[in-house]
Amino acid sequence: MVIPGTEGFRNGVIDVDVIGQLGPEAPPYARADDQIRRNHTTQYSSFPDYPFSRLRKEEPERYESYVDLDMNEWTHMRIEVKDSMARLYINGARQPALIVNDLKLGANQNGSIGLWTEIGTVAYFSNLKVDYL
Repeated sequence: MVIPGTEGFRNGVIDVDVIGQLGPEAPPYARADDQIRRNHTTQYSSFPDYPFSRLRKEEPERYESYVDLDMNEWTHMRIEVKDSMARLYINGARQPALIVNDLKLGANQNGSIGLWTEIGTVAYFSNLKVDYL
């Protein structure tokens, strides 16, 4: 879902709470029951040219990391974006769970903020706050 009123976002901070659960149509790969799948908990992608599959193939592990999540609890996410860099913080952690130093669209791009879930996932978002720098 594209968030109305966020057109032109370039540099700033996005705060949002999310809770998600697997739906009845969730594919088998949606269950992280091995370490490799768990290491994909957080991922960066830049559609349409840089989906997960391309980034994972060209630079394994660079754009994904593990973070401890509980599907039955709300998770606070904070994304700080500055030029071509982004940092993802989970549940008020002092250190980022994921660091991206080379956003694929470059430092001078802007656009709207969108929230989405994977196939077979039921998710709810709350307390969205966007601060522009």
